[in-house]
Amino acid sequence: MSVTSASLPPSLTKSTARLPRSRERTESVTRSDHMWELPEPSSTLDVPVGDDTVITLRRHGNPAGPRLVLSHGSGLAIDLYYPFWSLLTDDFDLIVYDLRNHGRNALGPLAGHHVPALARDQDLVFAAIDAHYGNEPKIGVYHSVSSLVTLLAPSNGSELAALVMFDPPLRKPGLTHEEYDDASLRNAAMARARMRQFASRQVLADLAQLSPNFRHVVPGVLELLAETTLRESPSGDGYELICPPEYESQLMEYGRIYAVGVDLLGFGCPLKVIGADPTLPYAFLPTMDLSEMAGVNYDFLPDATHLLQLEQPESCVALMLEFLEEQGLI
Repeated sequence: MSVTSASLPPSLTKSTARLPRSRERTESVTRSDHMWELPEPSSTLDVPVGDDTVITLRRHGNPAGPRLVLSHGSGLAIDLYYPFWSLLTDDFDLIVYDLRNHGRNALGPLAGHHVPALARDQDLVFAAIDAHYGNEPKIGVYHSVSSLVTLLAPSNGSELAALVMFDPPLRKPGLTHEEYDDASLRNAAMARARMRQFASRQVLADLAQLSPNFRHVVPGVLELLAETTLRESPSGDGYELICPPEYESQLMEYGRIYAVGVDLLGFGCPLKVIGADPTLPYAFLPTMDLSEMAGVNYDFLPDATHLLQLEQPESCVALMLEFLEEQGLI
Protein backbone atom coordinates (compact mmCIF):
# COMPACT_ATOMS: atom_id res chain seq x y z
CA MET A 1 0.00 0.00 0.00
CA SER A 2 1.36 3.41 -0.87
CA VAL A 3 1.77 5.97 1.87
CA THR A 4 0.73 9.57 1.24
CA SER A 5 0.28 12.56 3.49
CA ALA A 6 -3.32 12.75 2.28
CA SER A 7 -4.03 9.40 3.95
CA LEU A 8 -2.64 10.44 7.32
CA PRO A 9 -4.73 11.48 10.30
CA PRO A 10 -5.02 15.25 10.84
CA SER A 11 -2.12 15.28 13.32
CA LEU A 12 0.25 14.08 10.58
CA THR A 13 -0.82 16.26 7.68
CA LYS A 14 1.44 18.75 5.94
CA SER A 15 -0.62 21.68 7.19
CA THR A 16 0.28 20.96 10.82
CA ALA A 17 3.92 20.10 10.24
CA ARG A 18 5.17 23.65 10.68
CA LEU A 19 2.87 24.83 13.44
CA PRO A 20 4.80 25.81 16.58
CA ARG A 21 4.01 23.91 19.75
CA SER A 22 3.10 25.71 22.92
CA ARG A 23 6.16 26.16 25.13
CA GLU A 24 3.90 26.03 28.16
CA ARG A 25 2.65 22.62 27.07
CA THR A 26 6.05 21.14 26.30
CA GLU A 27 7.44 22.24 29.65
CA SER A 28 4.93 20.00 31.43
CA VAL A 29 4.89 16.78 29.39
CA THR A 30 8.32 15.25 29.95
CA ARG A 31 7.24 13.03 32.87
CA SER A 32 4.02 11.04 33.04
CA ASP A 33 2.60 7.61 33.68
CA HIS A 34 2.92 6.85 29.97
CA MET A 35 5.29 3.98 29.24
CA TRP A 36 6.52 2.98 25.80
CA GLU A 37 6.58 -0.78 25.24
CA LEU A 38 9.15 -1.73 22.61
CA PRO A 39 8.02 -4.50 20.25
CA GLU A 40 10.11 -7.56 19.50
CA PRO A 41 11.70 -7.42 16.03
CA SER A 42 10.50 -9.85 13.39
CA SER A 43 14.15 -10.77 12.76
CA THR A 44 17.68 -9.76 13.70
CA LEU A 45 21.00 -9.86 11.86
CA ASP A 46 24.51 -9.52 13.30
CA VAL A 47 26.88 -7.60 11.02
CA PRO A 48 30.65 -7.79 11.74
CA VAL A 49 32.20 -4.38 11.02
CA GLY A 50 35.82 -4.88 12.10
CA ASP A 51 37.69 -4.02 15.31
CA ASP A 52 36.07 -7.08 16.93
CA THR A 53 32.79 -5.18 16.69
CA VAL A 54 29.33 -6.38 15.66
CA ILE A 55 26.24 -4.30 14.84
CA THR A 56 22.87 -5.98 15.34
CA LEU A 57 20.16 -5.04 12.83
CA ARG A 58 16.49 -5.44 13.79
CA ARG A 59 13.56 -5.61 11.42
CA HIS A 60 10.19 -4.12 12.33
CA GLY A 61 7.09 -2.98 10.52
CA ASN A 62 5.59 -4.06 7.22
CA PRO A 63 7.99 -6.10 5.04
CA ALA A 64 5.88 -5.30 1.97
CA GLY A 65 6.30 -1.54 2.42
CA PRO A 66 9.06 0.84 1.30
CA ARG A 67 12.27 0.19 3.23
CA LEU A 68 13.55 2.72 5.78
CA VAL A 69 16.92 2.32 7.50
CA LEU A 70 17.20 4.22 10.79
CA SER A 71 19.82 5.08 13.40
CA HIS A 72 20.43 7.62 16.16
CA GLY A 73 22.58 10.33 17.73
CA SER A 74 25.74 9.97 19.81
CA GLY A 75 25.32 8.40 23.24
CA LEU A 76 21.73 7.35 22.53
CA ALA A 77 20.03 4.28 20.99
CA ILE A 78 17.59 3.78 18.14
CA ASP A 79 15.04 2.21 20.52
CA LEU A 80 14.84 5.60 22.24
CA TYR A 81 13.33 6.95 19.02
CA TYR A 82 10.38 4.56 19.18
CA PRO A 83 7.91 7.46 19.67
CA PHE A 84 9.02 8.51 16.16
CA TRP A 85 9.41 5.24 14.28
CA SER A 86 6.37 3.61 15.87
CA LEU A 87 4.34 5.93 13.60
CA LEU A 88 5.87 4.17 10.57
CA THR A 89 5.45 0.49 11.40
CA ASP A 90 2.11 -0.03 9.61
CA ASP A 91 3.32 1.10 6.20
CA PHE A 92 7.11 0.75 6.07
CA ASP A 93 9.70 -2.01 6.24
CA LEU A 94 11.95 -0.73 9.04
CA ILE A 95 15.56 -1.79 9.58
CA VAL A 96 16.76 -0.17 12.80
CA TYR A 97 20.20 -0.43 14.36
CA ASP A 98 22.52 1.16 16.88
CA LEU A 99 25.87 2.63 15.94
CA ARG A 100 28.87 0.65 17.14
CA ASN A 101 29.31 0.75 20.93
CA HIS A 102 25.72 1.90 21.45
CA GLY A 103 22.36 0.40 22.30
CA ARG A 104 22.08 -3.37 21.88
CA ASN A 105 25.61 -3.77 20.55
CA ALA A 106 28.49 -5.12 22.62
CA LEU A 107 31.23 -2.69 23.60
CA GLY A 108 34.27 -2.70 21.32
CA PRO A 109 37.65 -0.98 21.70
CA LEU A 110 37.80 2.78 22.26
CA ALA A 111 40.47 3.05 19.55
CA GLY A 112 37.86 2.09 16.94
CA HIS A 113 35.26 4.60 18.06
CA HIS A 114 35.74 7.46 15.59
CA VAL A 115 34.01 9.05 12.61
CA PRO A 116 35.87 7.23 9.78
CA ALA A 117 35.11 3.84 11.36
CA LEU A 118 31.43 4.69 11.82
CA ALA A 119 31.29 5.93 8.22
CA ARG A 120 32.71 2.63 6.94
CA ASP A 121 30.23 0.76 9.12
CA GLN A 122 27.36 2.36 7.21
CA ASP A 123 28.36 0.75 3.92
CA LEU A 124 28.79 -2.64 5.60
CA VAL A 125 25.31 -2.29 7.08
CA PHE A 126 23.81 -1.39 3.69
CA ALA A 127 25.47 -4.39 2.03
CA ALA A 128 24.27 -6.73 4.77
CA ILE A 129 20.69 -5.47 4.45
CA ASP A 130 20.69 -6.15 0.71
CA ALA A 131 22.25 -9.59 1.11
CA HIS A 132 19.93 -10.75 3.89
CA TYR A 133 16.65 -8.94 3.27
CA GLY A 134 16.77 -8.48 -0.49
CA ASN A 135 18.07 -5.68 -2.68
CA GLU A 136 15.22 -3.19 -2.37
CA PRO A 137 15.55 0.62 -2.46
CA LYS A 138 16.72 1.87 0.92
CA ILE A 139 15.79 5.26 2.38
CA GLY A 140 18.15 6.41 5.12
CA VAL A 141 16.56 8.14 8.11
CA TYR A 142 19.23 9.40 10.47
CA HIS A 143 19.64 11.80 13.38
CA SER A 144 22.67 13.85 14.35
CA VAL A 145 25.98 11.96 14.14
CA SER A 146 24.45 9.03 12.23
CA SER A 147 23.57 11.60 9.53
CA LEU A 148 27.15 12.85 9.47
CA VAL A 149 28.73 9.40 9.13
CA THR A 150 26.27 8.48 6.37
CA LEU A 151 27.30 11.59 4.43
CA LEU A 152 30.94 10.56 4.89
CA ALA A 153 30.47 6.88 3.97
CA PRO A 154 32.67 5.79 1.03
CA SER A 155 29.58 4.94 -1.07
CA ASN A 156 28.61 8.65 -1.03
CA GLY A 157 24.88 7.90 -1.24
CA SER A 158 25.01 5.37 -4.07
CA GLU A 159 23.49 2.71 -1.78
CA LEU A 160 20.45 4.85 -0.91
CA ALA A 161 17.36 5.96 -2.80
CA ALA A 162 17.16 9.04 -0.53
CA LEU A 163 18.55 10.32 2.75
CA VAL A 164 16.49 12.14 5.40
CA MET A 165 18.60 13.82 8.10
CA PHE A 166 17.31 15.23 11.35
CA ASP A 167 19.45 18.09 12.68
CA PRO A 168 22.78 16.86 11.27
CA PRO A 169 25.87 18.34 13.00
CA LEU A 170 27.20 20.32 10.03
CA ARG A 171 29.10 23.58 9.71
CA LYS A 172 28.75 26.03 6.86
CA PRO A 173 31.99 26.25 4.86
CA GLY A 174 33.58 29.67 4.67
CA LEU A 175 32.19 30.94 7.97
CA THR A 176 33.91 31.45 11.30
CA HIS A 177 33.85 28.15 13.14
CA GLU A 178 34.83 29.27 16.65
CA GLU A 179 31.31 29.02 18.06
CA TYR A 180 30.79 25.53 16.65
CA ASP A 181 34.21 24.32 17.78
CA ASP A 182 33.79 25.78 21.25
CA ALA A 183 30.40 24.10 21.60
CA SER A 184 31.80 20.77 20.38
CA LEU A 185 34.72 20.86 22.80
CA ARG A 186 32.46 21.96 25.64
CA ASN A 187 30.09 19.08 24.94
CA ALA A 188 33.01 16.66 24.75
CA ALA A 189 34.26 17.80 28.15
CA MET A 190 30.78 17.47 29.63
CA ALA A 191 30.40 13.99 28.16
CA ARG A 192 33.76 12.92 29.59
CA ALA A 193 32.67 14.06 33.06
CA ARG A 194 29.24 12.45 32.79
CA MET A 195 28.01 10.14 35.53
CA ARG A 196 28.48 6.58 34.26
CA GLN A 197 26.98 4.42 37.01
CA PHE A 198 23.50 4.58 38.49
CA ALA A 199 21.89 2.80 41.42
CA SER A 200 18.71 2.38 39.37
CA ARG A 201 17.29 3.31 35.98
CA GLN A 202 15.04 5.82 37.69
CA VAL A 203 18.07 7.83 38.80
CA LEU A 204 18.96 8.56 35.17
CA ALA A 205 15.35 9.40 34.31
CA ASP A 206 15.23 11.85 37.23
CA LEU A 207 18.51 13.49 36.21
CA ALA A 208 17.39 13.80 32.58
CA GLN A 209 14.33 15.71 33.74
CA LEU A 210 16.69 18.48 34.87
CA SER A 211 18.52 18.66 31.52
CA PRO A 212 17.55 21.31 28.95
CA ASN A 213 18.09 18.67 26.25
CA PHE A 214 15.00 16.77 27.41
CA ARG A 215 12.80 19.67 28.45
CA HIS A 216 10.33 19.34 25.55
CA VAL A 217 10.19 15.60 24.89
CA VAL A 218 6.88 13.71 24.70
CA PRO A 219 5.64 11.72 27.71
CA GLY A 220 7.53 8.58 28.59
CA VAL A 221 10.79 9.48 26.83
CA LEU A 222 12.79 9.92 30.04
CA GLU A 223 11.92 6.41 31.18
CA LEU A 224 12.67 5.12 27.69
CA LEU A 225 16.06 6.87 27.85
CA ALA A 226 16.91 4.98 31.03
CA GLU A 227 15.71 1.70 29.54
CA THR A 228 17.63 1.99 26.25
CA THR A 229 20.93 3.64 27.22
CA LEU A 230 21.77 1.72 30.42
CA ARG A 231 22.84 -1.88 30.96
CA GLU A 232 23.27 -3.81 34.18
CA SER A 233 26.76 -3.38 35.61
CA PRO A 234 28.90 -6.53 35.30
CA SER A 235 29.41 -6.39 39.07
CA GLY A 236 25.66 -6.62 39.55
CA ASP A 237 25.70 -3.34 41.43
CA GLY A 238 23.26 -1.07 39.62
CA TYR A 239 23.52 0.12 36.01
CA GLU A 240 26.04 1.78 33.71
CA LEU A 241 25.94 3.73 30.46
CA ILE A 242 26.05 1.43 27.42
CA CYS A 243 28.14 4.00 25.54
CA PRO A 244 30.78 5.01 28.12
CA PRO A 245 31.52 8.73 28.62
CA GLU A 246 34.99 8.50 27.09
CA TYR A 247 33.54 7.00 23.89
CA GLU A 248 30.93 9.71 23.48
CA SER A 249 33.48 12.40 24.32
CA GLN A 250 36.00 11.13 21.77
CA LEU A 251 33.40 11.10 19.01
CA MET A 252 32.29 14.66 19.83
CA GLU A 253 35.80 16.03 20.13
CA TYR A 254 37.02 14.77 16.78
CA GLY A 255 33.72 14.70 14.91
CA ARG A 256 33.82 18.49 14.58
CA ILE A 257 36.82 18.15 12.25
CA TYR A 258 34.74 16.21 9.72
CA ALA A 259 31.58 18.32 9.98
CA VAL A 260 32.93 21.06 7.73
CA GLY A 261 34.07 18.73 4.94
CA VAL A 262 30.66 17.44 3.89
CA ASP A 263 29.61 18.11 0.28
CA LEU A 264 25.81 18.10 0.38
CA LEU A 265 25.40 19.09 -3.25
CA GLY A 266 27.74 16.31 -4.42
CA PHE A 267 26.00 13.53 -2.52
CA GLY A 268 24.77 10.64 -4.64
CA CYS A 269 21.07 10.58 -3.70
CA PRO A 270 18.30 13.10 -2.91
CA LEU A 271 18.71 14.75 0.49
CA LYS A 272 16.26 16.20 2.98
CA VAL A 273 17.44 18.14 6.04
CA ILE A 274 14.93 18.69 8.85
CA GLY A 275 16.49 20.91 11.46
CA ALA A 276 15.86 22.27 14.91
CA ASP A 277 14.58 25.82 15.22
CA PRO A 278 17.63 27.99 14.35
CA THR A 279 16.14 30.96 16.22
CA LEU A 280 16.30 29.18 19.60
CA PRO A 281 19.29 29.09 21.94
CA TYR A 282 20.97 25.75 21.41
CA ALA A 283 21.68 23.16 24.08
CA PHE A 284 23.75 20.82 21.87
CA LEU A 285 25.40 22.49 18.86
CA PRO A 286 24.57 25.61 16.84
CA THR A 287 21.75 24.70 14.46
CA MET A 288 22.71 25.08 10.81
CA ASP A 289 20.17 27.13 8.85
CA LEU A 290 20.39 25.86 5.26
CA SER A 291 17.52 27.94 3.90
CA GLU A 292 19.85 30.09 1.77
CA MET A 293 21.86 27.17 0.34
CA ALA A 294 20.58 26.54 -3.17
CA GLY A 295 19.92 22.92 -4.00
CA VAL A 296 19.38 21.76 -0.40
CA ASN A 297 15.86 20.60 0.54
CA TYR A 298 15.60 22.09 4.02
CA ASP A 299 12.91 22.61 6.63
CA PHE A 300 13.00 23.33 10.32
CA LEU A 301 10.42 22.77 13.03
CA PRO A 302 9.47 25.84 15.08
CA ASP A 303 10.18 25.44 18.79
CA ALA A 304 12.06 22.16 18.22
CA THR A 305 15.53 21.50 19.61
CA HIS A 306 18.15 18.91 18.68
CA LEU A 307 15.96 16.01 19.86
CA LEU A 308 13.15 17.03 17.52
CA GLN A 309 12.05 13.45 16.76
CA LEU A 310 11.39 12.97 20.48
CA GLU A 311 9.64 16.34 20.80
CA GLN A 312 7.50 16.55 17.67
CA PRO A 313 7.45 13.02 16.22
CA GLU A 314 4.28 13.49 14.18
CA SER A 315 5.56 16.68 12.56
CA CYS A 316 8.89 14.98 11.78
CA VAL A 317 7.05 12.13 10.08
CA ALA A 318 4.85 14.52 8.11
CA LEU A 319 7.81 16.46 6.69
CA MET A 320 9.63 13.25 5.86
CA LEU A 321 6.64 11.77 4.03
CA GLU A 322 6.13 15.00 2.09
CA PHE A 323 9.71 14.74 0.81
CA LEU A 324 9.41 11.04 -0.05
CA GLU A 325 6.21 11.74 -1.99
CA GLU A 326 7.98 14.49 -3.93
CA GLN A 327 10.72 11.99 -4.83
CA GLY A 328 8.19 9.38 -5.98
CA LEU A 329 9.39 6.90 -3.35
CA ILE A 330 6.00 6.36 -1.70
